[in-house]
Amino acid sequence: MTAKERFLEIYNEKITREGSDKLLDFLLNGSDFFTAPASTRYHGAHEGGLVEHSLNVYDCLKDMMERLNERYGIEYPEESIAIAGLLHDICKVNFYKTSYRNVKDETGRWQSVPYYTIEDTLPYGHGEKSAYIVSAYIRLTRDEAFAIRYHMGFSGTEDPGNVGRALEMFPLAYATCCADMEAAFLMEGKLAGENK
Repeated sequence: MTAKERFLEIYNEKITREGSDKLLDFLLNGSDFFTAPASTRYHGAHEGGLVEHSLNVYDCLKDMMERLNERYGIEYPEESIAIAGLLHDICKVNFYKTSYRNVKDETGRWQSVPYYTIEDTLPYGHGEKSAYIVSAYIRLTRDEAFAIRYHMGFSGTEDPGNVGRALEMFPLAYATCCADMEAAFLMEGKLAGENK
């Protein structure tokens, strides 16, 4: 099963809220979600990296929520977990562009190689842009909105006091932040190669 097929299977099974069909149509026909990278040079910096990262975050988030439920009795509907995990980085659709630069190969000859650049046509931050895009199609619960908004945790540019309060008040936000870091650093980033 391809990453796109798995995403569609989970999305269609778990996300049934009013407007979810229109959001999926946007992802399929109005965006590059299934071919976009997840970053320019870090985790998932390749074609299809965004959908792969979204699935990894979803998987990590499911595991995290099972642990939080066992330890603290914290529970969320599967739909909320799917929304936060699969859609937290929707701000990256139609965001990366392919450009070319000259690099010397092993023989010393110049070669034109592709790389990703950023073309931000909606400069609205990161987490807040994802929450904004998703909420244009489906109504988010407060917990889902905060999970998407603060999934970057303390690595974003927002006031650390606000981040800390959001992660404390909304367990789904805390879990999404942890799942995003696990996926990016342990499953996809430099540490992924070291841990194999």
